Amino acid sequence: MIRINKNNINVNKFPDGTLLLKEWIPDEDEKRKEERKAVITWLFENNEELVTLIYLAGHLRAHGITNLSLDMPYIPNARQDRVKTREDVFTLKYFAEVINWLDFETVTVLDPHSSVSEALINKIQVRTPEAYIRKAVDRIGGTENLTLFYPDEGACKRYSGLFRLPFAFGIKNRDWETGDIRGLDISGMTDCIRGRKILMIDDISSRGGTFYYSARKLNELGVGEIYLYISHCENTILEGDALKSGLIRKIFTTNSIFTEKDERIEVFADE
Repeated sequence: MIRINKNNINVNKFPDGTLLLKEWIPDEDEKRKEERKAVITWLFENNEELVTLIYLAGHLRAHGITNLSLDMPYIPNARQDRVKTREDVFTLKYFAEVINWLDFETVTVLDPHSSVSEALINKIQVRTPEAYIRKAVDRIGGTENLTLFYPDEGACKRYSGLFRLPFAFGIKNRDWETGDIRGLDISGMTDCIRGRKILMIDDISSRGGTFYYSARKLNELGVGEIYLYISHCENTILEGDALKSGLIRKIFTTNSIFTEKDERIEVFADE
């Protein structure tokens, strides 16, 4: 979904499948009032939206919008942040080159999956998920008897400095040939687990396998209720064991990429 100054745009197609776009442009008085500024918000749903973004940026500049910024909470292609063989296509690098070519005044993102994307995108402004996590904490009854859990050491380094709360973190046991998770060990303040509420925190999830194994291990250690906050939650979370197992009481996420509706998932609108 793409919006301009918080207004949805009208996206249609010609019979050949190419885009038919009609976008309102302010008149001269309105442009003076707004100082010729516009913010394009991109809540990612599919790759075709990149073409829409290119066309809209050109359209707005052609009509005198000289200060154009991009609010892109989720960075597409962020998982492909490195290449190992000549056959691997470095999609994140080439995506970033397109965004840089559009020459936005700022590119605002939320909790990026990789530091590589931060390095590749010009004029990037990074928002932490702290406000959303605090909202999730409020939803589950506050900080009393609460322990935070990070599913791996990377997440622990990323988030543990945001809060002064007891925390533990996971150490994944992987099959390095397949990449599958075989199990998970827990380290950190393990004496602050039994009988306590747990809020797991991470940046991105597909089917939630890591969180399933985390919840299963935490359950073995005698925790109370288990909750999960994810900044960027793919719709495929509905297909995975993280939800199907019933171990996680509720998931909190943002609307950066999640577009489904499920009573077990609460979506915070992008701020």
